[in-house]
Amino acid sequence: MKKYLEFGRKSYFCWLTTDMRKLLFILLTLTSCAGLAPNRMFKTPKDFAYAVDSNSTKPYTYKIQVGDRLDLRIFSNNGFRLVDLTDYSTPGVGLNTGTEAITYLVETDSTVKLPVLGRLPLVGRTIKEAEDTLELMYAKYYNEPFIVLKVTNRHVLVFLGDGGKGIMVPLQNDNTTLYEVLAQAGGVSELGKASEIKIIRGDPNNPQIYKANLSTLAGLRDSELKVYSNDIIYVDGTSKLTKRISTDLVPLLSLMGSVILLSVYLKL
Repeated sequence: MKKYLEFGRKSYFCWLTTDMRKLLFILLTLTSCAGLAPNRMFKTPKDFAYAVDSNSTKPYTYKIQVGDRLDLRIFSNNGFRLVDLTDYSTPGVGLNTGTEAITYLVETDSTVKLPVLGRLPLVGRTIKEAEDTLELMYAKYYNEPFIVLKVTNRHVLVFLGDGGKGIMVPLQNDNTTLYEVLAQAGGVSELGKASEIKIIRGDPNNPQIYKANLSTLAGLRDSELKVYSNDIIYVDGTSKLTKRISTDLVPLLSLMGSVILLSVYLKL
């Protein structure tokens, strides 16, 4: 029996017709070329050592950074009457009319120029710390000021790996998860690989790169699931040609192989 099986394995390709051999060669060549995917981004070597964040499960509080745009609202009487003192849409001080807010840029010297107060260093402070500081400083000019501060340009970039499609997703909360960002970006596409998700963080010249595997429940334990402002999220993907081959032609080749293999053993 062992002899017959060995003969069958050696003779398998001998039973293929010339046309079948050509078809198989072309399909294997196309699959290999499709795997090269020259339009893919953020490639890493097979033995690349991904970063591990031991703080990913701890609560995260955002701190003001250079390049942030701040939306500042000042209310008097500790917010009892929501009179926005930063509303300049009408002469004098009036109710906030809902017009587009003026934002203040945190510049490269770590300061931001604010009404009345001038330039202040706010980089490295949490939103609450900045609000508390501004309330004390504005108390010299307004009665019991109530400060509402917001960073308006916090976002992450998501590339879904399906031909270079990129989406900018705004961050509303400090502890936004990878699930939430992917959901807002439309989810993992048909061509995307849930097992191959990269999170690129920090200095673009020397970034930290994390890897997330959302394809299995077991993979979640080692995945970086929290995202921060300015992160780049890249979902690797297969080419359309590879997807089509796997969907349409692989079952056909499997059937052909079964028929040929059966014929080999019937002839033994």
